[in-house]
Amino acid sequence: MNIRRIILGQPLATNQAIHQRLSKAKALAVFSSDALSSSTYATEAILLVLIAAGTGALGVSWWIALGIAALMIVVAFSYFQTIHAYPNGGGAYIVSKDNLGIIPGLTAASALLIDYVLTVAVSVSAGTAALSSAFPELAPYRVHAALLIVAFITVMNLRGVKESGTFFSIPTYMFIIGMLFMIGVGFIRVLTGTVTPVPPPAPEVLAEELKFTGGLTLFLVLRAFAAGCTALTGIEAISNGIPAFKPPESRNAGQTLMVMVALLCTMFIGTTFLANQYQVVAVHHSDTTVLSRIAGAVFGEGSVLFFYMQFSTLLILSLAANTAYADFPRLAAIISRDRYLPRQLTNLGDRLVFSNGIITLAVLASILIVLFDAREHNLLPLYAVGVFLSFTLSQFGMVVHWLKERKLPNFKPNLGWRLHIGINGFGAICTFVVMIVLMVTKFVEGAWIVMLAIPVLMAGFISIHRHYETVAASLTLDGIEPGPISDRYQVYTDRNHTRVVVLMNSLNRCSLQALEYALRISDNVRVCAIEVEPEGVERLQKRWQDWQLKIPLDIVPSSYREIGRPLIQYLHTLDEESDECIPTVVVLPEFVVSHWWERLLHNQTSVAIRAALYHDQITRGRGRPVIDVPYRIGDKLYEPLALPVRNGGLNGKNGKPKAVKEETGEEQAAVDAADTPAPSDTPASQQ
Repeated sequence: MNIRRIILGQPLATNQAIHQRLSKAKALAVFSSDALSSSTYATEAILLVLIAAGTGALGVSWWIALGIAALMIVVAFSYFQTIHAYPNGGGAYIVSKDNLGIIPGLTAASALLIDYVLTVAVSVSAGTAALSSAFPELAPYRVHAALLIVAFITVMNLRGVKESGTFFSIPTYMFIIGMLFMIGVGFIRVLTGTVTPVPPPAPEVLAEELKFTGGLTLFLVLRAFAAGCTALTGIEAISNGIPAFKPPESRNAGQTLMVMVALLCTMFIGTTFLANQYQVVAVHHSDTTVLSRIAGAVFGEGSVLFFYMQFSTLLILSLAANTAYADFPRLAAIISRDRYLPRQLTNLGDRLVFSNGIITLAVLASILIVLFDAREHNLLPLYAVGVFLSFTLSQFGMVVHWLKERKLPNFKPNLGWRLHIGINGFGAICTFVVMIVLMVTKFVEGAWIVMLAIPVLMAGFISIHRHYETVAASLTLDGIEPGPISDRYQVYTDRNHTRVVVLMNSLNRCSLQALEYALRISDNVRVCAIEVEPEGVERLQKRWQDWQLKIPLDIVPSSYREIGRPLIQYLHTLDEESDECIPTVVVLPEFVVSHWWERLLHNQTSVAIRAALYHDQITRGRGRPVIDVPYRIGDKLYEPLALPVRNGGLNGKNGKPKAVKEETGEEQAAVDAADTPAPSDTPASQQ
């Protein structure tokens, strides 16, 4: 624990979450590093395609860059509208789900999650390429360096959003200053006629690159345009992380987006302009990047400013992955709340970040880095397809969003409404065309992998959701007449007086079964709820009142979202108050699933509770009775003895629970509450 605290820092209380929000300056570093870093390799991606038609075709890169910049501005204005229309974050997933349906929403979610994993792998790999450009002797250790960088970024993000934002602001602004200064100096050299062209590669190297003997073709231009569209990656990041901004969130996020796009356009166009003026030729499998050659030509190779550019490029490329670390866990948590991903992804760690999502991202990105030998150009063909798919779905979703406003009372199609729908519609068409071009031109280069991975991931989402629906159907309280169940057991005079505590965080058939069992064996029963999420406790208290339950309900606060320590302290207090020589008995509701993989979809909090109780017994040298009351998911619904059941409950003809066709907002909230880190092994239950 001491090592963990040294690495990650002291835990933060839940009420400190508002103080972990980001200012616009820090948010630009956290959410824009991916987009800004793409200016370092987007120009090179264009040149690597055009070289196939000969060095004479490289001049077309300037016009391609202008077209990409125009598309960039259109997409940015579209996401600016999304930020204000959906201020709770979620980006393309929420927009698509709300306006186009669940399948388009899951499609966008799959594309975004894949994109964020690729962002980490591409950014870190590009960072190691910049490192080997400055120090060629490190080239054989690319993979090792990349994995170390991933581990470092992971630890920094586990320390918290605010702390990582502070740390990553330094390299981001170092890179911005260096790029703008290089472009400014290079532009002055062009105006003054002091440009010295970069020496071209050897003739035999150029001969290997020449593939299109027919010269420049439309297909080659489209391929170059598609390759350069990697410059747009990361634009959507701010729309996914709006809740991380200080209030007013939408306004601050929108302003940060505009600053980011202005910087990105300037750096991308400026880099492409200098590459043309200095006649930089890009070839495959080179140990030096285009940006490195431009910096060497502008500042002089071996100069302090040259190494400054190399070092700042290494940092921004490596740490650009931080954008994915900021967005992947948040998006995964949103999808998880809708029960399409494991519920553990909604858990906040010690430092008020989604730790499980951060670790998942690090593992997946590391696997890609090893498989593709930490070479970003091997990964880039996989990169942009998912990005533009999410762009297209998001903007079509926004078009539907504006069209829905026509149904509002007193609606008038004013100029602002027409402008909004026009921007989103035009952006949707543009990104859709680019997406088709990417699919066609990069299919054989690896885009087919992403096109296959998206439906596979969607199938996984749907399977997980069906399991949670089965759990909800098994735990629902529908069909049970509410009532004070403790009155039913007053006739049992043979009950003992030993104090019994039932651990509960929501009232469902599983916890109701455990409560009834406790009432059968003791007339001194209490219920304990650990306040991990205040909203869940409020729902439980409201249900307690609605059911007129006379059993004492103890709410135990947990400022740091932990279970074991508050529970043990609570039990010690009860032991000291009791005159019985027997320690307080703990009754633990626990549901049982049919398959091993289904256990992975739920918080194993009962295991954590047993571990805490066992550790307490060892420490104090005094045993405590713990009674497990299992409830099997998918079997016949538990019918309480103390309460009447309407229409035989929800059991079907075969004794199995009927499917829950529709859930109210309250029931959905109860499902979420039952799978939070609280005293239950249940992932969720419908109330």
